[in-house]
Amino acid sequence: MKVSKIMFFCLCLSGTSFSFAQEPAHMEKMETDIAGKAICILYPTTGNDVSGTVTFIATHDGIRVVADVRGLTPGKHGFHIHEFGDCSASDGSSAGGHFNPGHMQHGAPQDPVRHEGDLGNLVADKRGIAHLDYTDTRLTLSGPYGIIGYSVIVHAKEDDLKSQPTGNAGGRVACGVIGVMK
Repeated sequence: MKVSKIMFFCLCLSGTSFSFAQEPAHMEKMETDIAGKAICILYPTTGNDVSGTVTFIATHDGIRVVADVRGLTPGKHGFHIHEFGDCSASDGSSAGGHFNPGHMQHGAPQDPVRHEGDLGNLVADKRGIAHLDYTDTRLTLSGPYGIIGYSVIVHAKEDDLKSQPTGNAGGRVACGVIGVMK
């Protein structure tokens, strides 16, 4: 399926879900055109009210990840980039497993051995609001480990940061696809 950059961007921001079995040739050109920012709009999975945004901003130190999520139960919630940009399943399962191009074990964001998609936990306050702002030295917006076009999942439970392969984080309460940001 041939998708233009503009169509790809619009699909991502509209919440439309899709996945590529193989990266189209035109995506290589897009990697050099990235403006340095990406965004993910989170939508609730069936039976949940979780929503929010996650921005990814290229800095000299890595990718700054800023998440603002609401509708959570108070406490910790696993937070990951997943292997497919597909949120079409009502339970978020179409997003697949964690984004793991390096074929590593699951771990914490600061661990030397971890999936690239392991972002740790969001911590929701008593109102169900979570804010996260940190710089990840392993993420990239482009190249073979680039995150554009993949999905972000927020889980129902805490990621224990060690159980394989997913940290025992439970069901998926929100899903969104990462797209290029203006």
